[in-house]
This record gives sequence, structure tokens and C-alpha cells, in this order.
Amino acid sequence: MERIPIPILTPELVFPDPETANEEGLLALGGDLSTERLWLAYKNGIFPWFNEDPYLMWWCPDPRMVIFPTEIKVSKSMRKVLRTGNFKVTQNQAFSEVLEQCANIPRFGEDGTWITPNMMQAYLEMHKKGHAKSVEVWEDGYLVGGLYGIDLGHVFCGESMFSIVPNASKVALIHLAQQCQKNDYQLIDCQMYTAHLESMGGREIPRSAFLKILHQR
Repeated sequence: MERIPIPILTPELVFPDPETANEEGLLALGGDLSTERLWLAYKNGIFPWFNEDPYLMWWCPDPRMVIFPTEIKVSKSMRKVLRTGNFKVTQNQAFSEVLEQCANIPRFGEDGTWITPNMMQAYLEMHKKGHAKSVEVWEDGYLVGGLYGIDLGHVFCGESMFSIVPNASKVALIHLAQQCQKNDYQLIDCQMYTAHLESMGGREIPRSAFLKILHQR
């Protein structure tokens, strides 16, 4: 089968049709990390993901991993953890710290991080504009877990989470799902499948179904 070349973005603020992404989900190369381009990308189901590649890489995979807020799974053991009250959860109180931890905490099976200094600066700018938000988990006054992502008003696009003590990132995700449910959000975008997300209630849906929900507003 002949491979179709991946489009290279120009300075114009436009992306290819998300449905034209290749089998791996790669949609386009190049462009920049301006607030305007990132906001346009997320509103159309597109996200950047790369390491030290020569080009920025933009993705829209099919299927899409999501969590419907009402489907979040809280195990018996997690219910017990939540009842202890050992963790305090806040929102948007330490965005830069959460971002830094997500960039620096090593992950099993990963070599390095995709959250480069340029990416960190881009998401900090998104946060200043009110587009990027965080959930923080504290224990004894220390930041021990959290997550961040892009808030579209009816869909929360999760980007990364971290945990330096057991269960802290699960607490962050459960809190996010509960808040999304309370505020009538349609779903949490998790981008790509992981067994951990599946254990928390995540499931894959067709890209077309995801985009349909995304474009309801």
C-alpha cells in the first residue's frame, strides 16, 4: 500500500481534516505551539505529541480513549482511601508545579519526556488564558499527585498526570470525573489506550463519535 505523505503546516492557522490522519493517528507536522494554534487544535480533537523530533507532530488517533464522567470506576480500596481524608484536592492552585512534575517523573517503559521546555511554556501560556487547568493532590502539605489538561467547557482534554505516592493520581482523576459530572461535561479525553485508564473506566470509541461530541458546542 502506498503511504500518503503527512502534510506540513504553514504559518496559516489551519489543520487538515482530523479524519485524514494516518493509521497511527498522525495528522500533520510542523507549525508552532502558539496559544492560538493549540486552542484550535484541541477544539478539533488534535493534540501535539513528540520528543526531540525535527518537526512538531500533531495527532488525532482512531479509536480514541475517553472516560465518560458517569462511568468513572472507584474500587472498594479507592473508596477506603478517599474516606480516610489523608489527601486534600485543589484545582488550579499549583499548575506550574503539576506541569513540572509531569515532565520530570520517570514513567515505566518511557525514555525521556515529551513535555519539553517549549511545551511547558506553551501550556503555561494556555493556563494564563484560562484554557489549561490542573487538579492537585496534597498530603501533609506536599504536592504528591495531580493532572492537567485543556478545558473546552464540555470536554476536558487530559494531557498528563503524576503520582509520587500510591493512589494520588487516581484521586486526581476521580475528582476530575466527579467535577465533570457535576458540571455536565460530556467526557474526558484520554487520547490513547492504557490499561490503567481502562481500569478507571476508560474505553475506546470511534474517532468520528469523539469528534461529534467535541463539536456539539
